[in-house]
Amino acid sequence: MLDDRYGRLFELPAELAARGHEVAGLACAYRPRGASFRPEAGVRWWSVDAWPSPLAWRRQCDTIRSDVHPQVIWASSDAIHAVAAVGLGRKWGIPVVVDLYDDYESFGLTKLPGLRRMFRRACARADAMSVVSHALEETVRCRIPNAPPVEVVSNGVPAGFGSNMPTREEARRRLGLPPELHLVGTAGALDASHGIADLLHAHALLRERRADVRLVVAGPRDGATAHALGEGVIDLGVLPHEHIPWLYSALDVGVCCNRDSAFGRACYPLKLVEMLACGLPVVAASVGDTAMLLQGHPGCLYPAGDINTLAQRLEAQLSAPVIVPRREAMSWLVLAEKLEALLHAAIDSRR
Repeated sequence: MLDDRYGRLFELPAELAARGHEVAGLACAYRPRGASFRPEAGVRWWSVDAWPSPLAWRRQCDTIRSDVHPQVIWASSDAIHAVAAVGLGRKWGIPVVVDLYDDYESFGLTKLPGLRRMFRRACARADAMSVVSHALEETVRCRIPNAPPVEVVSNGVPAGFGSNMPTREEARRRLGLPPELHLVGTAGALDASHGIADLLHAHALLRERRADVRLVVAGPRDGATAHALGEGVIDLGVLPHEHIPWLYSALDVGVCCNRDSAFGRACYPLKLVEMLACGLPVVAASVGDTAMLLQGHPGCLYPAGDINTLAQRLEAQLSAPVIVPRREAMSWLVLAEKLEALLHAAIDSRR
């Protein structure tokens, strides 16, 4: 997050700082990276390693508290962070808002004995919760009947994202992509949990009907996906985030595949929001809030796992593109205003 200066947990604190708040952040790494301090976008960020000293984060929190005197804690990342933050808030006597950017109970981490129960109890004891999607809000209210106030704060894009993009010809030149072919593609995590296999199979079906089509992918991938990339797939590896708009400008159609799983239903795909902000025609899995976001454009949706319909939707978008209005992609500034109101409400509830 701090290296890439990207994502929800970077952008929302930065927008709060831009609105005049004093914001301090602590990032805890599960892999050895070394402790550090760096000011980024108006936020003072500290980072510590969880191992080999699991209490390093607690000592750093106490140091930050003596310097910042926080009014509220906003805690995200996973179930462990939520449990730890609620305990810290109770010790310090300040409110805690737990953030769920996904269904943390679908993470492998919650298989640790007792963690799911501790996580639900921490959420119930929090002063408020921010969740990334309406589908996740419903899940939380079902699982935790005594949940605190819950506010949907979805994913967005920085102000101006998608503006001043290169032309399609220039973008393809920069990325070394063929200028004469039709290109469909995606960026981000390329693994089984996101349904990437559906896209690979749909692309193979599409090429049987359209020899002028190629699939372009960019992003980290698991071993199975790395071996499954077949003929006609152009692999750009992991692109710097600032080059992602180039990719969206170069494509004819962007694809946001997903699975109908707890993970897939809860998420609010950041790549989809970015594609919409760039004015790129899209095809997306009809799962969770994606189905809600694109309900007025049924030709942009396909049932998760249905590779035949996915191939048909891609072919239709290539023949007669349907562009979803850019206004459907919310900015981080607007979302930060919602989060700011929730944090104020949590503080006021303690008063």
